[in-house]
Amino acid sequence: MIKYLTPFENISKAKKTIILAIWVVLILVLWYVTTMGEKHLFPSPNQVLKGFSELYDEGLVVHIFNSLKLCFLSIFLAIILSMLFAYSWPIPIFKPVAEFVTKFRFLPFTGLSFYIAMVIHDARNMQIWIMVIFLTTFLTTSLIAVISSIPQEEFDHAKMLKCSRFEVLWQVIILGRIDHVIDVIRQNLAITWMMLVTVESIVVASGGLGFLIKNSDKFMNHGRIIALQIIILLIGLGLDWAINFLRKSIFRYSKI
Repeated sequence: MIKYLTPFENISKAKKTIILAIWVVLILVLWYVTTMGEKHLFPSPNQVLKGFSELYDEGLVVHIFNSLKLCFLSIFLAIILSMLFAYSWPIPIFKPVAEFVTKFRFLPFTGLSFYIAMVIHDARNMQIWIMVIFLTTFLTTSLIAVISSIPQEEFDHAKMLKCSRFEVLWQVIILGRIDHVIDVIRQNLAITWMMLVTVESIVVASGGLGFLIKNSDKFMNHGRIIALQIIILLIGLGLDWAINFLRKSIFRYSKI
């Protein structure tokens, strides 16, 4: 028992699973015990289960697919734009442009969405471009950080092999860091999923999980809100696992 309280102790995967299961059981028991009375701040398990049932009857699956479609389309466009900015960063004439894009991450979310709404009137396109603009700034920042961290020895080695400047850009930065790009996408996916629900709650015309949360909050249905939070968390964890699995499968010898 003492070794489980010892820092940096190595334990088997089976024991890690048992520890995780124990914590989950303790949380569920604590949740049930603290919501047994008539007055409680947090919804009871029964209220949350009822929320799941109501959400399913109201087309939960359709709203999930709407959110996933918005997520994948937005991050696909943001990846293309951020790669263009990041891979042009080593070129002196384009470097100020790429660095200027990274500064947009300090802009307030609501203010920028107001101006996008003035230009784009379709609800779905508005959601997509709000997401794309914000994601591009964060992805570009992360990709430039990856490029900046490349050791000088790799560039020197490529030059010793008689590579031209553009060949160095292609071989060392683009091809040589594809696995890092996937990891950057994985890290920013959490931001994507978090922003997605916020954007959908602002522009509710196209539905989605954000619409369901705003609608549930409007009617003070806390059981449904917690149910939706659980669904959002599970989908986010699933997407994170999928991208991590993809990276490990394609780049088996890459460090995670």
